[in-house]
Amino acid sequence: MATFLYKLGRLAFRRRHFVALVWVALLTLAGVGAASAPPAGSTSFSIPGTEAQKAFDLLEQRYPGMSADGATARVVFKAPDGEKMTDKANKAAVNQAVKELSSGSEVASVADPYAGHAVSKDGTVAYASVKYKVSGMELEDSAKDALKDAAQNARDTGLTVEIGGDALTATPETGSSEVIGIAIAAVVLVITFGSLLAAGFPLLTAIIGVGIGVSTITALANALDLGSTTSILASMIGLAVGIDYALFIVSRYRAELTEGREREDAAGRAVGTAGSAVVFAGLTVVIALVGLSVVNIPMLTKMGVAAAGTVAIAVLIALTLIPALLGYAGRRIKPAGEKSRLLGGGRTPKRPGRPNMGTRWASFVVRRPVAVLLLGVIGLGAAAVPAASLELGLPDDGSQPVSTTQRRAYDLLSDGFGPGFNGPLMVVVDAKGSDHPKAAFTEVGDEIKGLKDVVTVTPATPNKAGDTATITVVPDSKPSSVTTEDLVHAIRDKGADITSATDAKVLVTGSTAMNIDVSQKLNDALLPYLALVVGLAFLLLIVVFRSILVPLKAALGFLLSVTAALGAVVAVFQWGWLSGLTNVEETGPVMSMMPIFMVGVVFGLAMDYEVFLVTRMREAYVHGEKPQQAVVTGFKHGARVVTAAAVIMIAVFSGFIGSSESMVKMIGFGLAVAVLFDAFVVRMAVVPAVLALLGKRAWWLPKWLDRALPNVDVEGDGLRTGADRDAGKELVSA
Repeated sequence: MATFLYKLGRLAFRRRHFVALVWVALLTLAGVGAASAPPAGSTSFSIPGTEAQKAFDLLEQRYPGMSADGATARVVFKAPDGEKMTDKANKAAVNQAVKELSSGSEVASVADPYAGHAVSKDGTVAYASVKYKVSGMELEDSAKDALKDAAQNARDTGLTVEIGGDALTATPETGSSEVIGIAIAAVVLVITFGSLLAAGFPLLTAIIGVGIGVSTITALANALDLGSTTSILASMIGLAVGIDYALFIVSRYRAELTEGREREDAAGRAVGTAGSAVVFAGLTVVIALVGLSVVNIPMLTKMGVAAAGTVAIAVLIALTLIPALLGYAGRRIKPAGEKSRLLGGGRTPKRPGRPNMGTRWASFVVRRPVAVLLLGVIGLGAAAVPAASLELGLPDDGSQPVSTTQRRAYDLLSDGFGPGFNGPLMVVVDAKGSDHPKAAFTEVGDEIKGLKDVVTVTPATPNKAGDTATITVVPDSKPSSVTTEDLVHAIRDKGADITSATDAKVLVTGSTAMNIDVSQKLNDALLPYLALVVGLAFLLLIVVFRSILVPLKAALGFLLSVTAALGAVVAVFQWGWLSGLTNVEETGPVMSMMPIFMVGVVFGLAMDYEVFLVTRMREAYVHGEKPQQAVVTGFKHGARVVTAAAVIMIAVFSGFIGSSESMVKMIGFGLAVAVLFDAFVVRMAVVPAVLALLGKRAWWLPKWLDRALPNVDVEGDGLRTGADRDAGKELVSA
């Protein structure tokens, strides 16, 4: 591989005009496609195989025109102190609001609070349910404005009015903090390279790669049903890895210049060596992201595949566009250790010949491996303690900031009708195979009334054919509680008995039941997913490092860092620690998809640093150095760059903590903390300590396996000249 990439790097260096033109053309094509593509439509959220999804699909068939996926709004009215919603003036204000709400062309129906018994027992709270023909993402701004205007007009009469539901769904925004993250990355690159030009290359190429990836996602959003979160995730990961991959190749190029290589040869060698590490690091990330498809949640699969495509683009850009840009830069890119004149180049170093920080740190770890290993493992173990209290769920209006109208509507409904009113269960009775459908409907309602934690059971509402009915069940507890989850399981257990007695099928759906099913599906998929991703990456790393213990150590180190990161997520988003610093206004359960998502993404990113750092150690070992000295050499050449890459990635991910979307905020925080733990504790401390303790055993591989594995030559041994080999022999003899 090193030889092929060496030739590719030299070709891109020589044919830089053609390479640059190709990437500019791709960026332009993707941009034009995004600009001309139809706007994204409704983003469906389906969970194949779950009971809640089966019930939803059945409703679509048996209740045509129901608009089951249409947006909904609950306009909640509260009377002034000392008054009732049934008072004449308040009732007139509500009736006027209902009239205004019914006038929109996209409105399917509006339920009158007084006709539908939607007034609380104490008479202080009432609500009007609005059903739309289209989803919240498709709803026109005029319809949203009409909804807000009707609420405001009612407020003007003295009522307290808030709006819940998904009709006011807004596109998530990442905020200005994302720009701050990129600015921090720029500063780190300038400090690392000592050159504005060299620092600009990774940023430029990463932005081009993300531009192509996100524009392509936007162009295909309508056709492939891609949500807004998909492009945000792709830009988050694509920007981070794009900068890192380019950083490693530019750094290796400058190191090759230091050894006196010609610039074209240095570009080829940088792509042949560091580029090989980029390829395998990118493959681990792609495997982790594409592997999300095993969960069989379409939204998660699309997010993973889209992000993986952006990572693949970042790899290709690093291998081709970076050497092309190096060709354009010429002598303006200095060898490693030299700074541009603008940044103080040409000055005499204060302490010439002093080992760099990476060398000094690695030498310390090699001398005290046991102490460093114990300190790192105990520290990560302490950070992981909160993960034992992990509670999973999906966000609803109750998790919104208290400043939002959705959250205030949620609280008003809880106060007026009970906490379970915000998460009603919809029981669907399929009596098509029953001889007595009406009797089956009645029996289901009676059985549910006898269960615990049930406040209200509405009469069955059959369809026109009379073979299917819906029953609304209001629990006594809030939607995200364990008690409500137990009630869902209890209804399903009763449904099995009813099916055997009446041949009528009983299915439980609704947003609350859907959330419960999603959480269960994700929990069930976590171990198979972990085994698949870690197993494939383990095999890949065996090929890269030609070792059994090094990939095993890498996997165990990853488990430490991801568990510690989950502990930090629980502490901040569930317990509320540092909530002011991270702008978390409302604590609650961690999103159900967070653990499996972090496992996939963090594993891929963790292997980036493992590959970049340890391949340099193996390169030194293969070229004749003793195991402990190879660890020091690997840090001498790689620690500064890996540190810079980690800081950049942390800065980029932290930029997404400012997002208005709770899911994006949590992902940004979780990934930033995971990179912090993995890069600076696991890869910088635990890894060298373990390798120092293992010695030569770290690079052991059974002979039969060594013969069976392909030689990918990540170390670039095939690129060594006769002079290089002679130098290696002298090093061994010394």
